[in-house]
Amino acid sequence: MTKRVVITGMGAICGLGHNLNDIWNGLLEGRSGVSVADSYDISSLAIQIAGEVKNFEISDDILPAKEASRYDRFIHFALHATDEALKDSGVDIEKQKEKVGAILGVGMGGFPMTETTGKTFVERGPRRISPFFIPGIIPNMATGLLSIRYGFMGVNYTVASACASSCHAISSACDEIRSGRHDVMITGGAESTVCNLAMGGFINMKAFSKRVDEPQKASRPFDTDRDGFVMGEGAGVLILEDYDKAVARGAKIYAEIKGFGASSDAHHITAPHPEGLGAISCMNKAIENAGIKPSEIDYVNAHGTSTPLGDKAETGAIKEVLGTENAKKINVSSTKSMTGHLLGAAGGIETVFTAKAIETGIIPPTINLDNQDPECDLNYTPHKPVERKIRYAINNSFGFGSTNSSLVLGSITE
Repeated sequence: MTKRVVITGMGAICGLGHNLNDIWNGLLEGRSGVSVADSYDISSLAIQIAGEVKNFEISDDILPAKEASRYDRFIHFALHATDEALKDSGVDIEKQKEKVGAILGVGMGGFPMTETTGKTFVERGPRRISPFFIPGIIPNMATGLLSIRYGFMGVNYTVASACASSCHAISSACDEIRSGRHDVMITGGAESTVCNLAMGGFINMKAFSKRVDEPQKASRPFDTDRDGFVMGEGAGVLILEDYDKAVARGAKIYAEIKGFGASSDAHHITAPHPEGLGAISCMNKAIENAGIKPSEIDYVNAHGTSTPLGDKAETGAIKEVLGTENAKKINVSSTKSMTGHLLGAAGGIETVFTAKAIETGIIPPTINLDNQDPECDLNYTPHKPVERKIRYAINNSFGFGSTNSSLVLGSITE
């Protein structure tokens, strides 16, 4: 018998705050976490705005300072958000070590540390490269350190599929519980790419918004004046459990993960299929996997990156999957309007937001939607949050390399 998968703990960090409560309040206030980046010297770049995590140092209780310096910032984010999520869930790992695992999404790995190490190599030679450089940047060190810190002996690995990484990771984690191989999974994603290498690459691709004089207005999904995405960073982590075991221990349950789907556009290395065929396919698969009808969807947390092509294609895909009339009755929103685009961590933190929307009955808004694009003709929850009971919600994440992933979350039922 397939086991049910529920969310019992969540943690997050991004440009809006260092914990989920602060971040959620920021979303409901319609506050932008985008500003001029200053934690890393990117002063030579033409675009220096990002949804950057400000004034963050990982707690010594989580990772002592001597060790912290060995690991890239994305690993710090993963450990920080996991600490919050585990405390939130109250799950006892010690009693079930072999039935606890971790799968996180990391799209790009340790770019900032790679950049600084490259500079050290050029200026001081190969002998000055730290012996901790390789373990400090590899994507799977995020889950590896979780296993070492908390002592669990189940599966641990990371998924790298660009901006779809976290949703793919969550899907895999769900499968571990559905199958009975694990009872508890730590999942979600982490990313930190506010550095010259990563941002310079995106700038030269012409992927970023050029609205540098108004950082907080730069990310404007579905708006006529959108001109590209804004870099974000951070992590979103969820604790997934077998429903029966979660109920038995009296755990708080935020939402249930009902289904997941994945697909390829088979179209282009960076651009979405203009007709949204891959997005249509993965949403349909997720709904089918959840065992529900398209008409039961009340909310879509859109991929919504604020790119001219992507927002239009996703709008068309949502209408195709849900039916045009039904699609116009639901709420859609893009929280990237406030957080920026967390790349491989986007699906993690946005699944957290989707679960919070289900739990609270409050849908976060899309800010900066001042002049809605006529070709983006759905209800994107502009400017202010909306109260709505959500039966089922979709969270979309689409990535470079023609890859797509969708999750269906639902309110908890007996």
